[in-house]
Amino acid sequence: MSTSIPTTQTAVQINSHGGPEVVEINTSAPVPTPSPTELLIKNEFAGINYIDTYFRSGLYPVPKFPYTLGREAEGTIVSVGAEVKDFKVGDRIAYLAADTQAEYTVAAPLHATHIPESLAPGLAAASMIQGLTALTLVRESYEVKKGDYILVHAAAGGVGLWLCQILRIIGAHTIATASTTEKLELAKENGAEHLINYSSEDWVAQTLKITEGKGVAAVFDGVGKSTFEGDLQVLARKGSLVSFGNASGAVPPFAIARLSAKNLKVLRPQLFGYIATREEFDTYTQEIFGWIKEGKVDVRIHKVYPLRDVRKAQEDIESRKTTGKLILKI
Repeated sequence: MSTSIPTTQTAVQINSHGGPEVVEINTSAPVPTPSPTELLIKNEFAGINYIDTYFRSGLYPVPKFPYTLGREAEGTIVSVGAEVKDFKVGDRIAYLAADTQAEYTVAAPLHATHIPESLAPGLAAASMIQGLTALTLVRESYEVKKGDYILVHAAAGGVGLWLCQILRIIGAHTIATASTTEKLELAKENGAEHLINYSSEDWVAQTLKITEGKGVAAVFDGVGKSTFEGDLQVLARKGSLVSFGNASGAVPPFAIARLSAKNLKVLRPQLFGYIATREEFDTYTQEIFGWIKEGKVDVRIHKVYPLRDVRKAQEDIESRKTTGKLILKI
């Protein structure tokens, strides 16, 4: 079952690795054809994530060129494979898949979910990767408990703000780092209790001072290379370093024996390892949508970019001057 679908579309693509200048808007990209087990979605909004810059730069490999960017979106189903259940043409859904910064995307039902009617346009696309990442980090990478002291780097970023809000719901004590007073105030508004400006303060010393020398139960670190050494210093005995991003570059190899002094754990999780089953995906997405509907979390959208400004969006996210979520209007 399907509606009238064109054969070509507009898509955000790269044909080589490099800076934002290699990002192109292709107005004659082919519209993909779904298999009997897939959905075809006409996108309305697509998320912009730091991982887009990793694929663009070559830090993460791409299967082939041209490569369409994007990993999440929301839109309306226009075609449903014959073997697909629980979805129909016309359904408004949010989903995770490759190639989402385009007018049309093929996706598997496994990581697709119906959008509650009460959610305003754009909120679901802005919540999928960052919201699910933050929630699975605090439930699976390190199961945060009420009263835990937790360090969150880049606390005013997309995942950072989600972490601050979820940690507040749990009842943890959040220590937030950011590069400006304005970003720290935003982290505070979203639940952070202790604020450290790592541009002007020794964040390692400040973290140990706040915890009276005991250290934190966990560090959630999307920064990577520049904060890794300090993370090991501020962890408490039996603490967990959850490294989930490379904003400052990839963490270099290190001697595993360094962890033994305090019986530390180091994890490098990726979201899809925590939502591999339908039950896992549904559990976490419904919890996130429930929090949004109840007003327990605020999905902060930094800016909605028109498709023509996608290069600017990548420049902005790499500048580390943004807060919250960047999304594209398709």
